[in-house]
Parts: sequence; C-alpha cells; structure tokens
Amino acid sequence: MKPTLVVLAAGMASRYGSMKQVQGFGPSGETIMEYSIYDAIRAGFGKVVFLIREEFLDMFKESFAAKLEGKIEVDFAFQELTKFVGERQIPAERKKPWGTAHAVLCCKGIVNEPFAVINADDFYGRDGFEKAYNFLTEKVADNNYAIIGYELKKTLSDNGSVSRGVCNVDYDNNLVDINERTSIFRNDKGIITYEDQDGLHEVSEDASVSMNFFAFSPNFITQSENYFGEFLDKELHNPKGEFFIPLVVDKVVKNKEGNVKVIPTSAQWFGVTYKEDAPEVKASVDKLVADGQYPASLWA
Repeated sequence: MKPTLVVLAAGMASRYGSMKQVQGFGPSGETIMEYSIYDAIRAGFGKVVFLIREEFLDMFKESFAAKLEGKIEVDFAFQELTKFVGERQIPAERKKPWGTAHAVLCCKGIVNEPFAVINADDFYGRDGFEKAYNFLTEKVADNNYAIIGYELKKTLSDNGSVSRGVCNVDYDNNLVDINERTSIFRNDKGIITYEDQDGLHEVSEDASVSMNFFAFSPNFITQSENYFGEFLDKELHNPKGEFFIPLVVDKVVKNKEGNVKVIPTSAQWFGVTYKEDAPEVKASVDKLVADGQYPASLWA
C-alpha cells in the first residue's frame, strides 16, 4: 500500500493576512503545496488528503482537481471546532482551530494507511519526501514514527519570529523530547534566540527542528484522540491554546508508547509565515526552476 500525504491547510493565516495556501509562486502560478505534492508523487506517494475547513472545499477542488487527476488520488478532510469535543461547550471567544494534532485527528476514517504530514505553506525540498517515503514503506510501525529534521538556521524568517519544535535526540537520532518554541528569531547580534515567559534563551544554529513534516502509522490518529480529551480538560477555556502534533509526539515518547526517529535533511526550508516573505519565496522558486530542479510548469 502506497503511503498518503496529508496537507494541513485549515489554518486561518492570521499573521499572513490572506489565504496563502492558494497563492501562486511558481512560473505558472503554482502554490507552494503543489511543489510538495509534485515531490511526493516523484517519491512514490499514492494519495494526497487536503485537511481544510469545509467552506474552502469548492475553492480547493477548483484549484487542484484537474491538475492532479490521473497523477495521484485526491481526498479531503475537514477540521471543525466541534469535532471530537464530546459534550463540552466550546467558549464563544474560541475562533481559531484547535491545532495541528486535532487536524490529524480529523483525518480519522479517511487516512487508514501510513502517512506523512506537512504544512501547506512550507517548502520542504525533494530530499525530505524521499526520506519520508522510504521510512513509511520500510520502517514505520504502530510504535515507530519519524520526524524529518531541518537545521534551525535554515528555517528562519527575516520578517519576524517563527514557531519551531526543537528536537533533543540521543546518539542514534531517536527523539528524547521535543519542545515547541513559539517565538524564535535571530537577534541584532546574530544569535538565534527564543522567548518564553522566563525571558530570552539562546539556541544552537544547528539544532534539529520539526517543520511539521512527520511520518506516522494510522495508530497516531488514535493516540491523538486519546490525548485530545486530556488537552481539552486543561485548555478548553484558553482561546489561544493549541493541540500541536509535537505535544502528542512528546507524550508518546515520554510515556514509552513509541519511538520517534529524527531523520536529518540538509534541505533549505522556505515558507510564507509573513506577507513580507512572499518575494523571497518567489525568488527561491524561480531559482530552483532555473537550476532545472523543477519544470516551468509542474503539471503540463
């Protein structure tokens, strides 16, 4: 069975200010996620599932159905606030989705095979998809997952702070723990730091970070469901609380429910966290096309 690619595209794009998931950056108007899907097809993935809000369905079908027909199977899953909350009453001030692990949970019943998870608005590079495919077809198990790990220095934005899951690994690249840092930036001295309630902290440029590129068996969906109730018990009334994939991964490791391998890639990440990132992203895509790594029209 070929693995599936799950593309997380339900975010509200609050920092970016528009539907960046469907903004064109390639020479023929390709979105960033199209380059990821193209790389996934080249690697051998058999299906792509777009995780979106239901009101975006027609727009996504119009944007991608014809392009991908005959190239990869396409399906959709919907992230809604009411899914998997049981009898709990959602506070009126809660507007944003519950987070990336809840997004994966919303794929329950749709994704039943080994799968990779990526963000719609991140460019990951071909190497990551090949490594994810090899893991998903050779090594994945109910107790064996993977993170495609990027070098922190290659994942920053010049236009503001970013959120990264900083990985601590053992001698064999097995994950020891993962810490979600929501405000990482390079300061005026050129040092990479992150900020939390205790102030500023330095972090190594070569630290391995999660860019939300994971490789899982379907069992991870069950584990996410198990931990989502625990999350809601603590965070239901926190309008900014998010149920992140790294939160579940960290619990799986610490509770000895599974092992997570951090598979390093030297690929250069780029993405559109902020509107000001867009020209740099387009220039990066243009260079990759000029260098022959991608065709001028992906689906021609």
